[in-house]
Amino acid sequence: MTAFEIGGVEVPRGQRRTVDLPAAKLYTHAPLTMPVQVVRGRRDGPTLFVSGVIHGDELNGVEIIRRLLRRSALKSLRGTLIAVPVVNVHGLIQHSRYLPDRRDLNRSFPGSEKGSLTARLANLFMTEIVAQCDYGIDIHTGARDRANLPQIRAQLDDPETQAMATAFGVPVLLNSTLRDGSLRQLAAEHGVRVLLYESGEALRFDELGIRAGVTGILSVMRHLGMLPPVKQRKRPRPEPVVARASGWVRAPESGIVRLIGQLGARVVKGQRLAVISDPFGEQESELVSPWDGIVIGRSMLPLANEGEALFHIARFHDVDEVENKVNLFQDAHEPAPPP
Repeated sequence: MTAFEIGGVEVPRGQRRTVDLPAAKLYTHAPLTMPVQVVRGRRDGPTLFVSGVIHGDELNGVEIIRRLLRRSALKSLRGTLIAVPVVNVHGLIQHSRYLPDRRDLNRSFPGSEKGSLTARLANLFMTEIVAQCDYGIDIHTGARDRANLPQIRAQLDDPETQAMATAFGVPVLLNSTLRDGSLRQLAAEHGVRVLLYESGEALRFDELGIRAGVTGILSVMRHLGMLPPVKQRKRPRPEPVVARASGWVRAPESGIVRLIGQLGARVVKGQRLAVISDPFGEQESELVSPWDGIVIGRSMLPLANEGEALFHIARFHDVDEVENKVNLFQDAHEPAPPP
């Protein structure tokens, strides 16, 4: 393919172009656009989109994509990379997960050209971006006041998708069914395989998750033949482990929470995760793990209402093996201490 067009802009081989896709204007009549950067290699290859901020308060994707676009490895690109650091531009401006109509963009695909504000944005992203791609990587974080261990969620029963997920290089892969109205569901219906990368928390940059995200995307691009393979790794990466089941542990009562369990920590059935008490400390109850597993998500807020989800635990057959891989992963991606 010698010509590639997006938003009415042609991007020749070997070129890089920034395209502003028109979104709904603000109240003030000021124009608002979805920023897209297209990087085309000189030789043919797959087309991959990398997207961030489908939820407007999930910011890691902005920094991951910024660092990705600055990597010199892209000079050897085969095929086309479509980078969309901010999909939900309205939500980002308002520091909100949702759009102004209070709808969740990731439950609104395929959208509609004449529907709600959210439906129109979903339709724009689908027709201009996803429909032109072979693969995608969608970047998310935990919801507000929750943090996630770096992990890939994908439809792992598909061998090609599992191979991409394995190439990404995080220690935990979560087999995740497709949800109605989600980007992954619609992409699958169009034959586009998508990984969902989760790390960190809303409205914050998580350095470990950002570094792992950049490395993971480059590794997937090498797996797809879009970049040359690495000649030799300094040390081999451990194979990730697939979790076929996970669950949230919920607060048995409302109160002040002393959180004990940490992201990436190994827990055993009956282990204490938190202590919940009244403000005077006169009545306390313990929150314990109902399973053996690894903590892949947790609340960051020391307050809880009865029934609120506090810890997300992925269950594995060999918890010791997973704990070791999580530790190796964190050591590999932690920033070096200052001199």
